[in-house]
Amino acid sequence: MSVNNEVDEPGWEVDPDDDWGLAVLATVGRQLKLRREAVGMRASDFAVAVGYGEDLVYKIEGGKRIPRPEYLDKAEEVLDADGLIAAMKEDVARVRYPKTVRALAKMEAKAVELLSYGSHTLHGLLQTEEYARALLQTRRPSPL
Repeated sequence: MSVNNEVDEPGWEVDPDDDWGLAVLATVGRQLKLRREAVGMRASDFAVAVGYGEDLVYKIEGGKRIPRPEYLDKAEEVLDADGLIAAMKEDVARVRYPKTVRALAKMEAKAVELLSYGSHTLHGLLQTEEYARALLQTRRPSPL
């Protein structure tokens, strides 16, 4: 198996001002290290098993580098993590984007939700109280 040459390319390091991102990566790194140690693997053996360099393993476990989805998939398989690592993939994917972009994505999801009800509303003074209550009771927020 060839080792992926992971150089410090831009976009895979965590923004130092992103507290949530830092917390996610610290948690993911800690879980990876705990699982690796629980199965009795040294970092060098794990690096070979997942096909990445030992230096990258230490960076990810230390919360200094955002792991690629392929890395997490391989780690899940090698460590037989019973879905623990896979469960964190969505949060890790969000960390890859800057805080401002994540905030915009949340706002966009809310706008899409609001627009889905736009065709059901009467704007302005034509709306009665009963109509407004009935409309608001049909609201089904999108899962985020």
